[in-house]
Amino acid sequence: MSLVARYLEENGLPTVMIANARDIVEFCGVPRLLYTDFPLGNPVGVPGDADMQREIVAMALDVLVKAEGPRTTREAPHAWPQGEAWKDKIFTEEQPFLDKEATARWLADKAQYRQMKSDGKL
Repeated sequence: MSLVARYLEENGLPTVMIANARDIVEFCGVPRLLYTDFPLGNPVGVPGDADMQREIVAMALDVLVKAEGPRTTREAPHAWPQGEAWKDKIFTEEQPFLDKEATARWLADKAQYRQMKSDGKL
């Protein structure tokens, strides 16, 4: 999405990203970023917490309007309600990047891709 934001900006459409992988998104050079220090996959907050989500989207729109220049980053003041223990568990067996089902699908897709490549279909 970061590269899409840059493309849209280059073609006259202002953008703002809401993201929780700050290092990656900033490295890609997005024009405007609202960083949320939440677990991956939850950039606008806790699932089901509509009030928090509205606040974060409103902050992002504020960044869009008030950014002083390119590559502006603002940090949302919210904290993950369940604490920061998720940071210690990320990418471990307890909280893997992919669950078992998603890992199995990825491995199957990978095997299919390799087979198609060896058959000359790619």
